[in-house]
Amino acid sequence: MESMKFCQSCSMPIDDVALRGTEFDGAPSEEYCKYCYAHGMFIQPSMTLDEMKELVVKKMNEQKVPEDIIEAAVERLPDLKRWQRAIQ
Repeated sequence: MESMKFCQSCSMPIDDVALRGTEFDGAPSEEYCKYCYAHGMFIQPSMTLDEMKELVVKKMNEQKVPEDIIEAAVERLPDLKRWQRAIQ
């Protein structure tokens, strides 16, 4: 069984190609969701890790996601590719 793919910006599952962002050439991104990435660029390029954490909590609370899953998603954020680049 293939492992799940997660957006390397917000940690949303992106196994469904319809949820993936797009590269410059219009191809689906292998790393980012459509809410974070379009046409080969981040939709909110100046967003900070702390702002992303707040957004993830807000969106997941709106969807009534259990608190333990929200915590796991937020804890995973600093390890994602987008935020590793910001730390360097």
